[in-house]
Amino acid sequence: TLGWRFKQQAREVLDAQRFDILHFHEPFVPFLSPTVLDASTTVNIATFHAFGGFSPSYWIGRRFAGRLAARLHGRIAVSGAARHFIDRYFAGDYRIIPNGVDLDRFTDAEPYDALRDGTLNILFVGRLEERKGLIHLLKAYHRLRKRRVDARLLVVGSGPKLREYRRFTGLRGIRDVEFLGRVDDDAKARYFASADIFCAPATGQESFGIVLLEAMAAGIPIVASDIHGYKRVVERGVQGLLVEPKNPRALAAALYTLSRDAELRHDMGEAGRQRAPEFSWDRVTERIVDYYYEIRERVLSARR
Repeated sequence: TLGWRFKQQAREVLDAQRFDILHFHEPFVPFLSPTVLDASTTVNIATFHAFGGFSPSYWIGRRFAGRLAARLHGRIAVSGAARHFIDRYFAGDYRIIPNGVDLDRFTDAEPYDALRDGTLNILFVGRLEERKGLIHLLKAYHRLRKRRVDARLLVVGSGPKLREYRRFTGLRGIRDVEFLGRVDDDAKARYFASADIFCAPATGQESFGIVLLEAMAAGIPIVASDIHGYKRVVERGVQGLLVEPKNPRALAAALYTLSRDAELRHDMGEAGRQRAPEFSWDRVTERIVDYYYEIRERVLSARR
């Protein structure tokens, strides 16, 4: 998205296609979205996904991106946390429309036979970086094994911390941790179908948590960090247990509770399965399309 003719190419595409609506995701992130937004002469709608603490880039960038923000006719935030974050820098009217999940992919997935051997399967899915909190889950799982819980930890994902986490596991002799790397969507769905508990130990800066939806669609009880982006998806004590972030002891206690209570696991999994349709792509897409028509009509009325 860089080059001498990039701006001109963007204008040429817009002139040729004559879109009714342009929908930007994180519209102020260089360079594609700001360039196209600046050249747009149609209805502009943006979705904001991010959440975090103080953002130097937004704090500085709002002075320069204010003109671009004024070109947005509609604004969507995927959660209350995401809306709170972006509204600090670019105040406006944000419609909350959550992320979605492909229900059929997870409800129809077949478990791996090799993993249905009576051992409790704890699943982690995410990028192996500090923010996702896997190190805290490894510490919690180590405590769980010391309490003689027959379990295995399935780690799906890759990232810069992989070697560190492997070393941590090896040096402490933590058994039955399987680092599975990146997998395709079908394989991921099968790992969810094979799991007994899903754990999301993120430390913060999560606006939503799509993996939580995937776990609920698969009917898996959840142990997750009690952070803003998660507690709007998982109802405390209903679809899962929420614990203090960065607290391996609390994480281990929650995992132990679920590991010893098959009925509780079943009830929470079923509660998740019942809640998941609220986030199906059919429903989410319908809300987005309705918003398209609402904003487009508002803009056209103002131009008449």
